[in-house]
Amino acid sequence: MNTLSGGNAQRVSIAKWLAIGPRLLILDSPTVGVDIANKAGIYGIISDLAAHGIAVLMICDEIEEAWYQSHRILVMQKGQITHSFLPDSSFSGQDCGGGNG
Repeated sequence: MNTLSGGNAQRVSIAKWLAIGPRLLILDSPTVGVDIANKAGIYGIISDLAAHGIAVLMICDEIEEAWYQSHRILVMQKGQITHSFLPDSSFSGQDCGGGNG
């Protein structure tokens, strides 16, 4: 995979894990280092997985970006869940202390 772009490398990694038929897929920062076009493609894959009944737990630092891709967002700080949001509720990154932590 050394010759693949960041986005294509991520897609190959996701495909590799999907080959075992998981019911839950945990993705840690799946779009870090990926250009905007490939981010959209990866988020499309994640949406398709959810639509086909695969639970996706996505860990990321960009809460505003994750907001539009999620059915539910849990914010953790220092190992504790500090906030829980649904996409139809009002949201500001300031609601979570910036979302980092």
